[in-house]
Amino acid sequence: MTWPRLTAEQRLALAMLAGAGLNGSTQVLLSAHGFDASMIAGLVSQGLATLTAENVRADGKLVAVVQVRITEAGRDALAGEG
Repeated sequence: MTWPRLTAEQRLALAMLAGAGLNGSTQVLLSAHGFDASMIAGLVSQGLATLTAENVRADGKLVAVVQVRITEAGRDALAGEG
């Protein structure tokens, strides 16, 4: 399958997600690394990543986080970039 050409920023974000394993990364952590929400949303709309709202316990409190994970299509697109 032919994937859209990834920007350098998209490649970096997908590589970070691929390295994060099955848990992916939080949207907050991606933002801290300089990836803005619109770029992440673009990866999701292209089917290269997914967003999942989750509740995690931190210091005894439930905190809502958005987990971002690379999809197989995202791995394929990243590999196709060589």
